[in-house]
Order: sequence, then structure tokens, then C-alpha cells
Amino acid sequence: MKDGIAAITLDLDETLWPSGPAIAGAEAQLHVWLEQHAPAVAAAFPPLQFAQFRRELAAELPGIAHDFTALRHEALTRALALQGESTALADPAMDVFLTARSVVELYPDVTGALERLSERYRIVALTNGNACIERAGVARFFTAIVNARSAGVGKPDFRIFHAACTRAGVPPEEALHAGDDPDLDVRAAARAGLRAAWINRSRAAWTGEPEAFAEFHDLLGLCEWLGV
Repeated sequence: MKDGIAAITLDLDETLWPSGPAIAGAEAQLHVWLEQHAPAVAAAFPPLQFAQFRRELAAELPGIAHDFTALRHEALTRALALQGESTALADPAMDVFLTARSVVELYPDVTGALERLSERYRIVALTNGNACIERAGVARFFTAIVNARSAGVGKPDFRIFHAACTRAGVPPEEALHAGDDPDLDVRAAARAGLRAAWINRSRAAWTGEPEAFAEFHDLLGLCEWLGV
């Protein structure tokens, strides 16, 4: 194992797949479902307006702002109530969204890289989002998943990183976190005591204070660096 690394925590969105198409598709499917089952809500809250409604709700309810699932469920519940629809529809509406949210297209390098990494390391998915690794077809590579909902906090809070290390069964100093976001992944992991790898698929320039991290343009580069 390279330099005492015993486990990897791995971001999902923009690291394993582009989230934009999946979320846009899920929003569209949810809107179609609302048109059929709660037309008043669909008319009052098309996707852009519903997104603004969620942002306003996040500011009003900071205690659940980190939990995208709880926030969306609360927004649906309130939207249904405002339009005189049954709030019981929030649950099936969430099912529609979450199922579509996890229909993702993996980056070309991901499956092969995960196969190589999982042969050597315990891998824990670590995400602020609500994608389902089973539905995304990659669950077999992971020991566990820790998200903002299960941890009670989201990145960049150090506690979500430590929760992932606990699930991996290693102390933070024996874990490497890999992700795309300089702040939420790289800097936050370093502050939490993990080693950090920047998966810089867009080849963006690093800005701000320098950090001790490894940089790769895809997960195969990470595999080569780790020698797997």
C-alpha cells in the first residue's frame, strides 16, 4: 500500500459521473409526474421556480440545508399544501426523483479504475448528494456510502470525513480522499486529517493557497500513482 494508505473515500458527482444530466433528467421526470398527479403544483412550480423555492427554504431551515433529500421532501410537502394538494404525494414524488437522479453515465475510466482500486483498498463513497450507488451500478466496488443525510453534516465539515473513515475502519491519517472540488474535497479532506487527491477532469488551474495533494485528470491516473 502506498505510503500507509489503507482506504479511499471517494466523491461521486463530477468524480465518477457528471451530475448535471442526471439531475436535469430527474427534475424533468418529477415535473411530468406532478403534471399528472398534482397539476396545480406543476403549474405553480416549474423546475426553475421550484429550485428557487428550495433555496429560499434552505435559508429558512438551515438545520436541513445540508440534507438535499430532506430539503426537497419538505419543499414538495409545502408546495403541495400551498396548492391544496395532498401532502401524502410528497413520498411518491420523491421516489420518482431519486430513482431518476441515479440514472447516471459513468466517465469512461471509472469502471476499470474502481475494479483496480477495490482489489487493493476499502472504498467508501463520500458525498453531499443523494445518488444511490446501487441504482448507479457501482455498489459492488464500495464498502459503504456516507452522505450528508446519514452523517448529519455535509462537506466541508470534518465530521463527515471522519464518519467515512469510521465506516472504512481506518483512522483519518490512513485514508485518502479523492474528489473534484478544491474546497469541498481537497481542502476539506486535508483539514480533516486525510490525504487528498484532486480529480481535475476539466484541467482547471488551482487557485488560492497551495495544499499538499496529488492531482489527476481521471481515476486511472490515481490508480497508476497508487500502483494498482
